[in-house]
Amino acid sequence: MGMVSAQDRAVIRELASRVAEIAALPVQEEKRRLWRKLNVLEPERPMVMADQVCWNEMNIDDELTLRCQDGECRGYEEGLRRTLYQWRHFPVDMVVEPFVRVAKAIENTMFGIAIEEDVAVTDATSAVVGHRYVNQFKTMDDVEKIQMPRISHDAAETQRRLTVAHELFDGILEVRAWGGEVFVTFWDPLSMWMGVENALYTMIDQPELMHRVVGRMAQGYMAMLDQLEAQGLLAGPASLIHCTGAYTDELPAEGYDPERPRVKDMWTAGLAQMLATVSPAMFKEFEVDYVAPICERFGLVYYGCCDPLDGKMREVRMIPNVRKVSMSPWTNEARGAEEIGREFVFSRKPNPAFLAAERFDPEHVRKDLLATRKVCERHGCPLEFILKDISTVRYEPQRLFAWGEVAMQVAEG
Repeated sequence: MGMVSAQDRAVIRELASRVAEIAALPVQEEKRRLWRKLNVLEPERPMVMADQVCWNEMNIDDELTLRCQDGECRGYEEGLRRTLYQWRHFPVDMVVEPFVRVAKAIENTMFGIAIEEDVAVTDATSAVVGHRYVNQFKTMDDVEKIQMPRISHDAAETQRRLTVAHELFDGILEVRAWGGEVFVTFWDPLSMWMGVENALYTMIDQPELMHRVVGRMAQGYMAMLDQLEAQGLLAGPASLIHCTGAYTDELPAEGYDPERPRVKDMWTAGLAQMLATVSPAMFKEFEVDYVAPICERFGLVYYGCCDPLDGKMREVRMIPNVRKVSMSPWTNEARGAEEIGREFVFSRKPNPAFLAAERFDPEHVRKDLLATRKVCERHGCPLEFILKDISTVRYEPQRLFAWGEVAMQVAEG
């Protein structure tokens, strides 16, 4: 007897069949080829992605309405429906893969700190909410709250998940057991453990305390990587890194064993968004000096997020293995392009606020993207457009579809 109902299985297999047909199209390998060219800094054209979508505002004609009853099946169904939806409405340079990733049952205790906060909600259907965090790090004694992460694997639960996935997908999509991926950020967790303002003041008023906190977190990341690697629990070659295509012939590294991936076979992403307002010297002191030894272990690195890095590229260069650098909406693009040149991918994050304005203007989007393309051409920068953090389209999904069409015209023009 199967582990899922006949009805749920039928729903999943019908959706999976549609995904498999799309995954088999020659355009998928063509898109992978274009991503590989970009990632080796020899692009044929700018590449375009859209991710972190406000899915709560996207459901047209019940395309995203879930039909399965079982929770695990609903998880797969949601992923399949979103893939089909994006392919239909705003595919840009997405690649539809012929396989399904099944997360291994990895338990990571992380740093053992519970977030203490108040939350403010404006739209009950949206995952975007406001936070006010309690500062849990005021004295040296508080540093002891940070525990070393412990990694364990429930092999029986992983096998159970794989059995379900094989029942759902066999004969249609390949099933792949998927290990852990590690992004390196001290400051995103610290923003929630302390509050942004408190953390920034602590860097000034109690620098030794902040060094102790970040140093202990860096130790924790190293311990986490050691354990994941030793237990063979790291992920295989990625399709995406921080919302962008991760395809590359440079990874995995020589001597790769799919059963035991190593840290050097992988991409990672690093970011220090909270440090947008600090000087380059403080950025080096509190971020670069701690993140560099961790990034040195990885094959390739995507660095940055919403933080404007145009004025900190000298310091970013000190981080080993960086290949892509985020250029957020708050960046001086001309300075960023001049600093990046041909050495890194200029990973432009167009402003998602264009999709949230009272009136959506596709020509405003075109002008903005063209300006980026021109400044990157002037300085020879490999370029990608990554639309993300889309909090709202004012319940008009067509805005996102139009953005995708305009972005592809600019990229291919």
